[in-house]
Amino acid sequence: MERRRLVGALALASAVALTAAACGSSGSGGSSGSGKKTFTIGFQGPLSGDNQQLGINGLDGVKTAIAEANADSSLPFTLKLVQSDDQGDPAVAPTAAQKLVDNSDVIALVGPMFSGATKASEQLFTDANLLSVSPSATNPTLTTLGFKTFYRVIATDAGQGKAAADYISKVLKPASVYSLDDASEYGTGLSKVIESTLTTNGTKFTHDSINPTKDYTAQATKIIAAKPDVLYYSGYYAEFALLSKALKSAGFTGKIMSGDGSLDPEYIKQAGAANAEGALISCPCLLAGADPNASAFVTSYKGTNAGAEPGTYSAEAYDATNGIIAVLKQLGTGATRESVSAAFGKLDIKGLTKQIKFTPTGEVTDASFYIYQVKGGQLTVLGQTSKLIGG
Repeated sequence: MERRRLVGALALASAVALTAAACGSSGSGGSSGSGKKTFTIGFQGPLSGDNQQLGINGLDGVKTAIAEANADSSLPFTLKLVQSDDQGDPAVAPTAAQKLVDNSDVIALVGPMFSGATKASEQLFTDANLLSVSPSATNPTLTTLGFKTFYRVIATDAGQGKAAADYISKVLKPASVYSLDDASEYGTGLSKVIESTLTTNGTKFTHDSINPTKDYTAQATKIIAAKPDVLYYSGYYAEFALLSKALKSAGFTGKIMSGDGSLDPEYIKQAGAANAEGALISCPCLLAGADPNASAFVTSYKGTNAGAEPGTYSAEAYDATNGIIAVLKQLGTGATRESVSAAFGKLDIKGLTKQIKFTPTGEVTDASFYIYQVKGGQLTVLGQTSKLIGG
């Protein structure tokens, strides 16, 4: 996912919370009070701004994995965390990334979360031999840009867009679709795949793009004039909430749908339950609360994060962190940035969300897609798209 614009500018002096002060070079770490080696894992994502909840979800997943690892007395090292707020903004991301690069204690990081911020940061991480594992950056092109230390534990929008469009064409069966994106790296990438698949499926659509705004009244009028049966918005929950309110107010009676950037309870809260009711959301993720195998994780997560429930990409961030920890265990206390980056691509472990194994370009090999719907003010999983469409 990616965030192109955020309201307001926060002081970058507070963008990075440094929680470790151990000495070392190339992420070699220092020593804890127990005498054990200390390794520092970084996190980069949006911790402020309109869509900050997605970043908080990821950060809390990282915290949970680190807390669990540190509770294991047999662990030959101690883990610490450094967090860096990129506001989800490609213009801010390089500064946030550079602060992680410049902290020599950071041996690897989870993030960035959004595609635009990832694209703007990854060359810095590659140049520093610093492993970067994104739980949520889904733009398909990111693994084609020569970023040698970049991996992701989430399927791309090439898969999500096709799955969402197939669901629209084969389950909803509309006469026409209105495909609207937010002009971001994430939104345009997702909408292109959706529209290409709709074309293949023989489903008519209208394409449109709009920069994020605070008033979608005119856009709602424009959508209704096109008389679509389905509106698919490729963007984030803050804007999808405003758009949903505007469409409801204008009398739109078709289906509204969005992608993983809108899959958060904040969408329902900001739109209002009545305006969000019935909305469909696609995601290459299964929310931990909907996964019967994730009960232990949910308990651990809530215990680590003051009772907060796991959100979108909390589990993926947890898996990304555990992947880094697995490599550190394999390499031992002599691990460096360089050795961690070199070893990570060979990882093959069972994660909470999927098997964590990668292609040579850094894509996770396991990919599944799901459709959610807002029912009674709650996000409810309808099922895996392959089963919903019958193939």
